[in-house]
Amino acid sequence: MQLFLDKYLSITVYFLNFSEVILINVAGIMRENNFKDFISLNVEENIWDHFYTVAPLVVIGTKEGDVYDLSPKHMVTPIGFSNYIAFVCTPRHKTYHNVKKENSFTVSFIRPSQILLSSLSAIPRCEENHYVKNIVENIPTIPTSKKDNIFIADSYVLFECTLFKIIDGFDSYSIITGKINTAFVHKDYKIFSEVDQQKHVYDNSLLAYIAQGRFADIKETLSYPYPKDFQP
Repeated sequence: MQLFLDKYLSITVYFLNFSEVILINVAGIMRENNFKDFISLNVEENIWDHFYTVAPLVVIGTKEGDVYDLSPKHMVTPIGFSNYIAFVCTPRHKTYHNVKKENSFTVSFIRPSQILLSSLSAIPRCEENHYVKNIVENIPTIPTSKKDNIFIADSYVLFECTLFKIIDGFDSYSIITGKINTAFVHKDYKIFSEVDQQKHVYDNSLLAYIAQGRFADIKETLSYPYPKDFQP
C-alpha cells in the first residue's frame, strides 16, 4: 500500500509539474506572438509620422501689439470636465509669446467648410514666407465680447480664455492651459436631449484633423456603448 501511495504521489507530482511546464510554454508563445503583426518604432526619433491619429482642429487667436495672430492647432484638449482647455505650442512660434505677454487667447472650433481658412492662418509660420504679412486681415473674423481679440467668423464654438499656466520642458514644446471665461455655441450645434443626436451630427458635421496632414468631415456617428451606471 505504501509503495502504491508513493508511486501515486510521484505520478501526480509529475503530471502537475508537466502541466505547469505546458502552461508556462503556452504563455511564452502567447507573449512572443502578441506583436507578430506590429512593426517596432524607434522612440529615439519622431514616431508620430508613422501612423494616423484623430484630433480636433481649432484656431487659436492672440493679440500681437496692435494686430492679431491666428494659428491652427490640433494638439488641443479639455482639462477634465471643468472649464479649462490646453493646447501644445512652442517658443518658436509667436502664439506662445503672445499668450505669455497678453495672458489671454481665443479658441475657434471651425467647421469642415472652413478648412482652407485654417490653412491660410498658418501662412505666417512658413519658413520662406512669400505671402503678404497681413494675411489675418484677409480672413473673415469677428471680435470677442470685450473687443480685445478675434475669432474665426462662422465657427461653431467660441472660447475666450485667460492664461492659467504654461508647462515647459517637453523638449522644445510646451503645454499652454487656459481658463474658459466666456463660451458660445452656434444654435445649430447646441445639444438638446430631445433631438436625435445621430441626425444632429449628420446635419451639422464636425471637422477632424487626421495627423499628419489629412482631415475628415464627420457625419456618421454611433452611440458609445457605456457600461450600465457608468459615471464619467
